[in-house]
Amino acid sequence: MAVTVSMVLLFGALLALLLRSKTLGAGSAFVAAMFGFYLASSGAADTVNALMRAIAAALNNI
Repeated sequence: MAVTVSMVLLFGALLALLLRSKTLGAGSAFVAAMFGFYLASSGAADTVNALMRAIAAALNNI
């Protein structure tokens, strides 16, 4: 739960910065899609959550 909340805040902040600076590209599309998956908690959110937990765990072990 803590990772999910922090990811929502992280992607929300990144999306706000990208929208404010009028930056458009592959990176901003990724951030917007990730923010949408976490915020909506759709059926695909479980897969995205598992992927992000794996990445967080991998970064923790570095």
